[in-house]
Amino acid sequence: MTAPALIVAAPRSGAGKTTVTLALLAALHRRGLLVQAAKAGPDYIDPAFHAAATGRESVNLDSWAMPPALLDGLVSDATAKSDILIIEGVMGLFDGIGHEPGRTGATADLAARYGVPVLLVLDVAGQSQSAAALVRGFASYRAGVRIAGVVLNKVGSDRHRRLVADAMAPLQIPIVGVVPRDGAIAFPERHLGLVQAAEHGDLDARLGALADMAGRCLDLDAILALTAPPTVSPVSAQAALPPPGARIALAQDDAFTFLYPHVLQAWRRDGAEIVPFSPLADEAPHARCDACWLPGGYPELHAERLAAANSFKAGLAAFAATRPVHGECGGYMVLGQGIEDADGVRHAMTGLLGHATSFAQRKLHLGYRRARLLSDCAIGKGSGTVRGHEFHYATLVETGNDAPLAEIADGEGNPLGPAGARRGRVTGTFFHAIASA
Repeated sequence: MTAPALIVAAPRSGAGKTTVTLALLAALHRRGLLVQAAKAGPDYIDPAFHAAATGRESVNLDSWAMPPALLDGLVSDATAKSDILIIEGVMGLFDGIGHEPGRTGATADLAARYGVPVLLVLDVAGQSQSAAALVRGFASYRAGVRIAGVVLNKVGSDRHRRLVADAMAPLQIPIVGVVPRDGAIAFPERHLGLVQAAEHGDLDARLGALADMAGRCLDLDAILALTAPPTVSPVSAQAALPPPGARIALAQDDAFTFLYPHVLQAWRRDGAEIVPFSPLADEAPHARCDACWLPGGYPELHAERLAAANSFKAGLAAFAATRPVHGECGGYMVLGQGIEDADGVRHAMTGLLGHATSFAQRKLHLGYRRARLLSDCAIGKGSGTVRGHEFHYATLVETGNDAPLAEIADGEGNPLGPAGARRGRVTGTFFHAIASA
């Protein structure tokens, strides 16, 4: 049986969709439902909060980076093993990139492809009747995208609510939630978004407060009535990325946290064994593994400890002498000569690649990436293409003289030149791989 689904979206970032999504997830989980959460687009942080609210791992759904068959398989799996699927959108509902129909990365691609109704979260601070014009425009903008209901966020008073509701009445789109201004339920942020879920000692209490808020401010029965089962064509499972080995040593601790669940699931489905280790605990990759993967995260926050992790560094070097090692973003930084932290202090890293990075000299690098691999490596075969994204503030302060790993382009196909590095069996990139193209 296919579970019903709903997309929580908004006209823009910062309108409150994450708060409403978490409140909805926590409240439905409290009711005893098996709630499966998903996040539209490339994001590591929001899905960790989803998992904390539901007790189930969240999944990413990205119409630009994922081939349609992979996307279909992930949606099918999500609805086959739950009572309801709640998808949190990315940016504004129609915000995407490129001109390939249905593969723009916009949340609306998912709504149109699967016929999933949209719950639109409106930040109505500073407006009243104008909110109705916004809803009318969103409801008619793209065929196949249905705005099924609206949640009003940051409502200042009952009069404020009434003005918005009266203006919206002719649209016949129900208001199923009214959230007052309340800064107490906001989550703290840092340079890559929200502070990660595992770092909140009071996360259960925060989620409980959000569930309480949902009980007061959201009409949960009305929201459940808006849901509909996704229309998904039968598909064979398609792996996101080939496993880099039969036994994969995976760095996992507070410095290495960003690995897409669908990639890990695909590796396991293809028979790979995952063997975690902690560089922060000065652990080296296990000798019985035949590949090592250093995912992204926040190594710049732990650079001093990583620099002092001599057993990790020596063990990784010995491993790399005979087996492949790959680092993504933060993992790539750790494979270099050094990391300069926010205070400008340089910390020696593993030195397996020739570059060095700085978080003191910050610059935002953000966007989809299409990579043509220049040699066989942990993420694919040479001349193959991988889609992914880049999101970091670190800069290269020393480029080194290693061979590049890939030629990359942005999401619209504009060339960005060579990227990443390879030396022997060691490879690394700033971009995160999502799926083979």
